[in-house]
Amino acid sequence: MKDPLVIILGPTAVGKTDIAIEVAKEIEGEIISADSMLIYRHMDIGTAKPSLEERQGINHHLIDIINPDQQFSVADFLLEAEKVIKEVKTRNKIPMLVGGTALYLKAFTEEFYFPETETDWNLREHLNGEAQVHGNEFIHEQLRRIDPITAARLHANDLRRVIRAIEVYNLTGIPFSSQPKKEKRSNYQTIKIGLIRPREEIYDRINKRVDEMIRQGLVQEVHQLLELGYDENLVSMQGLGYKQIVPYLKGIYTLERAVELLKRDTRHFAKRQLTWFRRDESIYWIDLNLYAEKEKVVEAIVSKIRNT
Repeated sequence: MKDPLVIILGPTAVGKTDIAIEVAKEIEGEIISADSMLIYRHMDIGTAKPSLEERQGINHHLIDIINPDQQFSVADFLLEAEKVIKEVKTRNKIPMLVGGTALYLKAFTEEFYFPETETDWNLREHLNGEAQVHGNEFIHEQLRRIDPITAARLHANDLRRVIRAIEVYNLTGIPFSSQPKKEKRSNYQTIKIGLIRPREEIYDRINKRVDEMIRQGLVQEVHQLLELGYDENLVSMQGLGYKQIVPYLKGIYTLERAVELLKRDTRHFAKRQLTWFRRDESIYWIDLNLYAEKEKVVEAIVSKIRNT
């Protein structure tokens, strides 16, 4: 019999953290973050990272595990999460993956392939330099010549993935699109719970959360990150809540405009999350708007978990 694994997912600002903590109390669970921004230290306000007080004594894992200038891939997440799940099981607790990063969740439940190649830092530096001189289209054309299938799938401005595809070819001699596929099937008895609200309600919650982030000191947090030497072009600094504030700090536009952009971009992100999740027919959706009390939501989720 496969080990149980609870997944609680949904768009940003829907209320996953609060609900998941209450569910964890009921089922003796521990939470493993499936959020690609919560992994970073020093990035608390813009990521809506739950404080120790908000976690209410429930163990949370894969939060604050790397610095903002360190790399962390989906494969890294899969490796680290598997380790945590084994630890959770030794305590006779139920592991709960909670978050909205779709690729992290997909890695546990569907076929997922990671090309087993080393990293060629010299090639990456060279290609990034060429892109700065000749433009992204120049690098994309190089990929098109060796792997037209992958080139057709990737936009020229998706430079990181374009360079990675070239790198895989250079290291293996095989185009990324022709790499041998390895099937990974879930080792768990998985129950996926999706939390949803009416779209306008989600958007309203996003707007209010952004306003609260500003009140809590988001601008100061971004300023401190820059003062610590974290470059604005880092993957972490391109996250929502950070890339919109940096131009304000540089005097490019006003704080009002930065807040407007952050709200807009977060709403767009939530829409993309919903589009992705709705492709998965195995998700059991719970409309939070149909429950008058949080306790009833938790009761419904716990009942679904125990009857699966």
